[in-house]
Amino acid sequence: MPTPIQILNEMNRAYLRNKYPDIPPDLLYCKPIKANSANELTNAVIKFIRLTGGQAERISVTGRTINTRKTYTDILGHRKQIGSVKYIPSAMSKGSADISATIQGKSIKIEIKWGHDRQSQAQAKYQAEIEKAGGIYLIVHTFDEFYEWYCACCLQSI
Repeated sequence: MPTPIQILNEMNRAYLRNKYPDIPPDLLYCKPIKANSANELTNAVIKFIRLTGGQAERISVTGRTINTRKTYTDILGHRKQIGSVKYIPSAMSKGSADISATIQGKSIKIEIKWGHDRQSQAQAKYQAEIEKAGGIYLIVHTFDEFYEWYCACCLQSI
């Protein structure tokens, strides 16, 4: 019996064969999807949701830096730098989940936790807000865990 990640890879191959029907299947490159890190797991979950007809996107709550530094050379040939680097915090809600999805018309928020990573207090508060509003909040540690949830809830109906 194939593993959930093997099922996802086969779904992706079928999608690519359908998208590019003029390319012979043996020449169509399909990069293997893995779930060996938090980033890969996030990408795998998003890919699976999209391939099954849902909508999913990664949510980034990190701020950004604005670099206004300029380097110039003075008349003596010395290189000088002026300006600064400024950090701008994110406008997103603190504790937002890693993935925001809509599956069968239902709002799903998915928090990816890898290894010893644990939910913060801000994330727990965000989870409570989502569930109070009628949404679904998941904490996913492995692709198998997500796939089992999907099969149990979404194949029947949420």
